[in-house]
Amino acid sequence: MKILAIETSCDETSAAVTENGRKILSNVISSQIPIHAKFNGVVPELASRAHIRNVNVVIESALKQAKINFNNFSDNIDYICCTYGPGLAGSLLVGIMAAKTLSYIYNKPLVGVNHIEGHMFSAVIENKSLKPPFLSVIISGGHTELVIVDDYGKYQFLGGTRDDACGEAFDKVAKILGLSYPGGPVIDKLADLGNPKAVNFTRPLLKGSWDFSFSGIKTAVLNYSKKADINNKQVVNDICAGFRQAVAETLVYKAFEAVDKYSLTSVALGGGVSCNSLIRKMFKERAAKNKVKIFIPSPVFCTDNAAMIAAAAYYKISNKSYKINNQISPKPSLGLENW
Repeated sequence: MKILAIETSCDETSAAVTENGRKILSNVISSQIPIHAKFNGVVPELASRAHIRNVNVVIESALKQAKINFNNFSDNIDYICCTYGPGLAGSLLVGIMAAKTLSYIYNKPLVGVNHIEGHMFSAVIENKSLKPPFLSVIISGGHTELVIVDDYGKYQFLGGTRDDACGEAFDKVAKILGLSYPGGPVIDKLADLGNPKAVNFTRPLLKGSWDFSFSGIKTAVLNYSKKADINNKQVVNDICAGFRQAVAETLVYKAFEAVDKYSLTSVALGGGVSCNSLIRKMFKERAAKNKVKIFIPSPVFCTDNAAMIAAAAYYKISNKSYKINNQISPKPSLGLENW
């Protein structure tokens, strides 16, 4: 089964061709970081315009890498899928219209995919042994969520962020410290040069709840930076190290509290913040200590990409109870749903 997938939920334009969910024939990603860097965040209108410029080029590139073109498309592509939420309305619309157009022209079934499910199944691409049940820890620029994947299409949502998402907090802290956008990679790099014990930021564990809250850490960094000499590079490195440590400890604590509570034996990370070196290290160490299997995607599958959307679509298509409906529309606030 060959699937053409399109992902345009935020500021990456991506298209991929996969076979049977895991075999990647192509996975093309066009980043908009240079466009949004000057604003220290994604500007929805600019993101939509960039998707319009890039989507056809990205799709053609993905098809070419998979040795497919528009002349032999019908013989080589079985399904088309795209992200339809959650995300930016204008961005989602671009990908959906591209997918609908191809679906109509070539008379191919169209499958809508929840962006969150893409991140949940991103670790499946490289790990054949990863199968439900497992705990999905989604940590990205817009999401911080704990979800138990009981089966493909059957989920228990435990908790999410009450304010800033994990990646959003990294971006805002970077802005406070006068660092470049996106904040995650630069803070991760500088934190390696700092002392995580120099500044002890709060750990917002919200006991009694599976939810997260990172606005408090962000505010603590803001207040501390007003008193500290942030023109001193070592001071900035120490702040980055303390902030990263607090975030990582919070994520690991909450995740493995859920593992113990629900007697789970596997944990899978997903989302751009999964690229953070300390978070990856701490999850691996805690998993080894607790004798739990840990699955972390390669960096290319952590960020928004179409291959993970194709992986989620594959399991939808393979599920006999799922009914394909070509009438897909953008749902910016789409929640996680069972199918």
